[in-house]
Amino acid sequence: MERVNQLLSIFFSSSNLNEYKIELSIFLISIVLTYVFTHRWNQRNLKGPKSWPIIGVLIELLMNYHRMHDWVTEYFVESKTFKVPLPFTTLTFIADPANVEHVLKTNFSNYPKGEDFHTCMKELLGDGIFNSDGDMWRQQRKISSFEFASKNLRIFSTTVFRDYTLILAGILHQASTCGKEIDMQELLFRMTLDSICKVGFGVEIGSLADELPNHRFAKACDDATSTVTYRFINPLWRLKKFFNVGSEALFVQSIQVIDEFTYSLINKRKAELQGAKATDNTTNNAKHDILSRFIELSENPDNNLTDKSLRDVIINFVLAGRDTTGATLSWFIYMITVNPNVAEKIYKEFITFEKKQAKEIIEYDPEEEPKPFAERLAQFASLLNYDSLGKLSYLHATITETLRLYPGLPQDPKGVLKDDVLPDGTKVRAGGLVVYSSYAMGRMMYNWGLDATSFNPDRWFNKEGLFQSESPFKFAAFQAGPRTCLGKESAYLQMKMTLAILCRFFNFNLIPDHPVKYKMMTTLNMEHGLKLTVSARQS
Repeated sequence: MERVNQLLSIFFSSSNLNEYKIELSIFLISIVLTYVFTHRWNQRNLKGPKSWPIIGVLIELLMNYHRMHDWVTEYFVESKTFKVPLPFTTLTFIADPANVEHVLKTNFSNYPKGEDFHTCMKELLGDGIFNSDGDMWRQQRKISSFEFASKNLRIFSTTVFRDYTLILAGILHQASTCGKEIDMQELLFRMTLDSICKVGFGVEIGSLADELPNHRFAKACDDATSTVTYRFINPLWRLKKFFNVGSEALFVQSIQVIDEFTYSLINKRKAELQGAKATDNTTNNAKHDILSRFIELSENPDNNLTDKSLRDVIINFVLAGRDTTGATLSWFIYMITVNPNVAEKIYKEFITFEKKQAKEIIEYDPEEEPKPFAERLAQFASLLNYDSLGKLSYLHATITETLRLYPGLPQDPKGVLKDDVLPDGTKVRAGGLVVYSSYAMGRMMYNWGLDATSFNPDRWFNKEGLFQSESPFKFAAFQAGPRTCLGKESAYLQMKMTLAILCRFFNFNLIPDHPVKYKMMTTLNMEHGLKLTVSARQS
């Protein structure tokens, strides 16, 4: 026994203990390094970003967050499908139209918005059509589908889009006379905000009024969408939300502004409708705007539509009608400034269209002296309606080409309910996310040919010179399957109306060295706006 005690005292002497600690540390470090090396070695043949234990690809993703769409695009060049492991989930990115069709249509029920998406977005979008699944989504889609198919709404929308474009044209003409630099994206977003509030909710908010007043609601929407977008890759957002710090503190303030605006709008519209009923006098706006229809339906208890439901309807339609359309219009203007040959072809189409349409309506004399700008503007605008705009095929192709490279919604995540196998053999696990990237898909040679990254509206015409649509699972700017965008035709209508008037009467020149790049948001907005000068065409 004494001998054992002597051995133990020697073993646990100070010097031996220190040596033991060192050896143990080296052993543990060796195990960790071996594990990390093995983890990385096993990925040597995998396509896509290489992950680390526990944290996955989080570090690389955060380093590339400001250019995430291009980061994703670079990996899609290597593979049509790849995985991005993160601490609490795995993202499977897809760019193969067959996989996209499987997710958006064939096995649609297995790929809802999902709980993760709903949780990230719920303070902003609530239970609106873009953030709901199941019966709630189907009810809103059914109501909205009926409204968008209404001929009255289409006629009303056409008038509203024309009126606000003419207001914007007046602002541009004034800027052209004094050589003033403008932010075209800001002006377009103001116009689309005014338009959606008029068409959707029957109210004038006047963001395009003289002196361009600050609109807290629009700023709050931008701040809020930036925050919820970052939530998808930030595992600490719930902690920041709990302590109400940083971007989450700003988010709370933004939601307060958004709620104040929307609830006041609901109360105002309800009062107007009650007044109209009391006097038995229904206005045109009350008949045609979407909010009025939802208010009418909310009067039936069976529909379960509360003021909170109406608030969610407003926000979802604002973000769809303002942001995606405003962003696409901005990228269109940018693309014709850097592709003057396309701008000239569009202008020639307008001139041919104007002569033909004017000849059918009024006596047209090509030798007539040029009229004042305002008169020419008004005369051309009067020729534009739903049917006549459909004749501008090159304009339609140029808008579509813009959407191919710069889709309003650059990527869209879907939840995975049950384990599944995609058509290309990729396995996806329940609880993960599948993300199709419209931005990247439009740049892939295996989807669009060798000139995939080139801006070429002519690619949309067949051999007979007629516009040729592509599969919505290849050109997914408006989603596809059961969730196909209900506002697609309305968006095209507004973009055609706006661009027909603006590109017919103005030239746009980008400010030298102005940086044009996207900002990481739900929609593809320009981070620094679109700074340019404008000049009025003389003929």
